Amino acid sequence: MVVVLASSWRRFWYSECGMADVLKLAFPMVLSTLSWTVMQFLDRMFLYWHLPEEMAAAMPAGMVSFSVLCFPLGLVSYVSTFVAQYIGAQQPDRIGRIVWQAVWLGLFCTPLFLLLSPLSSDLFAWARHGEVIARMESDYFRVLLWGAGAAVLESALSGFYTGRGAVRVVLAVSLVGAVANSVLDVLWIFGYLGFPEAGIVGAAWATVVATWLKVIVYVFVIRMRSIPIYEFRQGCVWDSALILRLIRFGGPNGLQMLVEVASFTVFLLLLGRLGPLELTATSLAFNVNSIAFVPMIGLGISVMTIVGQQVGRRRPDLAAKATWNALALALSYSTVMAVSYVAVPDLFLMGFQSETNTVVGVRDGGVRDLTVVLLRFVAAYCLLDAMNLVFCSAVKGAGDTLFVLVVSIAMSAAAAGGGWYGLEYLGWGLMGFWTMVTVWISSLGLVYMARFCWGPWRSMRVIEDRGP
Repeated sequence: MVVVLASSWRRFWYSECGMADVLKLAFPMVLSTLSWTVMQFLDRMFLYWHLPEEMAAAMPAGMVSFSVLCFPLGLVSYVSTFVAQYIGAQQPDRIGRIVWQAVWLGLFCTPLFLLLSPLSSDLFAWARHGEVIARMESDYFRVLLWGAGAAVLESALSGFYTGRGAVRVVLAVSLVGAVANSVLDVLWIFGYLGFPEAGIVGAAWATVVATWLKVIVYVFVIRMRSIPIYEFRQGCVWDSALILRLIRFGGPNGLQMLVEVASFTVFLLLLGRLGPLELTATSLAFNVNSIAFVPMIGLGISVMTIVGQQVGRRRPDLAAKATWNALALALSYSTVMAVSYVAVPDLFLMGFQSETNTVVGVRDGGVRDLTVVLLRFVAAYCLLDAMNLVFCSAVKGAGDTLFVLVVSIAMSAAAAGGGWYGLEYLGWGLMGFWTMVTVWISSLGLVYMARFCWGPWRSMRVIEDRGP
């Protein structure tokens, strides 16, 4: 019996696409996204220390900014799937060219983001969050637009490494950006070492500078460690056929991100009409939720990479094996976080409590008590959210992006429309909104699991077949 168990354990852990292979790729990516989580957590905490209304304004304004980014970001980030499948199909000479096409698209989008700046005041006035918070939201959004192009370019360049599984480089660059952003946050929000005390505007500029810094680091590393087999120099041309192929498969990925994030942003803007207390507590709850959610994004990127490589090799059986192992990791981590949110919520809220700060006359105790209740909703959908990320990433890694887009449009429209109807006609309060969010996220996890188990993704590929 002991011998049999030992043999089974070795197969589970050390076999191809076993748990060891998944962890080898996933651990640096989880740390990379976790660094972003810590950066965002500290950013919101510093803003809360400076002025609670600034933290309340940063959440919806940041979501609007991310909504603007979603389509080009989702489009160019899909280059990692191309790279992964080229690796699996043993076509490394195509990698440099596909990465360059993503870079060209990023450069094209960069100046377009700034055209949205004049619309910011009207947009946040429509949200009806109050004159003070609306002004903060508008200022924050306008500054973030200066870093939007950098975020797209960073995603294009990082895809070269994630698709190959060289995730330690991505981790190193992410840590550089996170440290730079956190340091600049302290200097620019509070006005130390000669920096102006700029509050929420300073936080936005810190994010912009840190994002462009990551682009510079990626360019430097690629130039210093150029590998001839990827043909970066030869690939530095506009390739219309390859661009169209990237748009064909990456476009639905970008639209899916846009639909889901835009719907969630509309949901958040509508929720903000309930009042500053509700908006602040919701921002706090989602900020704490990011500790569970964002590392799963790193795990999802790893799943996309492994699935892409194995589909490129025409080994969907190994892709499925890696996906189930990744799900075991995701559920283990999410279970710990869900229990912690219910059992020790104050552990996550310590940095947001003070004796002096108030939110429009409501002391920290009111914000804390409401946030604790909202964290129970987070705990309720936490595990299904992990399923959502793992299975969605798996089918996208094979090329099943059109299905993901259709599901996103249908379910996001239902959630955003339901939230609007509930607010306008049913008199929904905060608990009604959060119930809708919980149902929305949980349903996505179940739908993507069903799609993965059904299995159309097993016969898909995004790369072109190379003739003899």
